[in-house]
Amino acid sequence: MKTQIAHLGNQYEIDLAQPLDISIALKEGEDTVNAFFAPRFKREPVKTDTFIGSVEEGGPCDFYNLFLNPHGTTTHTECLGHIAKSVQFIEDVLTQFVFLAEVISIDPHVTEDGDRKVMRKHLETQVLNDNNEALIVRTLPNTDEKLTKMHSGSNPAYLDSEVMEWIKEKNIRHLLLDLPSVDKETDGGVMKSHHVFWNYTDGEVIDSSKHRVDATITELIYVPDSVPDGQYILNLMIGSIYSDASPSKPVLYKIFKKVDLITDRKVY
Repeated sequence: MKTQIAHLGNQYEIDLAQPLDISIALKEGEDTVNAFFAPRFKREPVKTDTFIGSVEEGGPCDFYNLFLNPHGTTTHTECLGHIAKSVQFIEDVLTQFVFLAEVISIDPHVTEDGDRKVMRKHLETQVLNDNNEALIVRTLPNTDEKLTKMHSGSNPAYLDSEVMEWIKEKNIRHLLLDLPSVDKETDGGVMKSHHVFWNYTDGEVIDSSKHRVDATITELIYVPDSVPDGQYILNLMIGSIYSDASPSKPVLYKIFKKVDLITDRKVY
């Protein structure tokens, strides 16, 4: 199922039959990812005096309520509404879903106090393309333990705020990473990297002329080692939910051929 996408002066050939899913699914129980001590994902059948929404328990169909916190239990995409004084919903923000993205792998810097931080210098030396609309950060070491890791209380790696300044300079609108947050787990509520990314100061009313209202952050992804660093087409899918964040399903597509449409020259 090959298709060609003309975008930003180039033509990209991808195969829609070969998606590379980099999301972590919601799952019940303890054997799943958790951050910020969020309550675990739960499924419960609807029950009334005359009906039970569980085939297993004798009902005619499964009819379940789902209880979840997207920020701490699954891959999720968030918007400025996550930290802003005024309300903003991801459903209104993310209205385009396909982007040119680059995957990079970074071994975070270990600070004197033992923190692990992704630094600006990492991006400056490892991002190879200037036309990225999205950036996908895979931290090292990288194992499938990230699918079930208990991040809560472990002081996970995070991003130095200078990283966000660089991202703004490069006009990257969508940041995806395999960490629980771009900020330190416990920082007294400062959340500096979030604020720098959206160009937002606490207490401000959202202003599209000042703030990066169309930019998103996606956390708790997992990029397996079978996906090499490089440029991809990203399909960033979210649930149709009016909230500051939604569980999401980012999917990558390998670029098999890239052609410069101006010169008609095959790039690779």
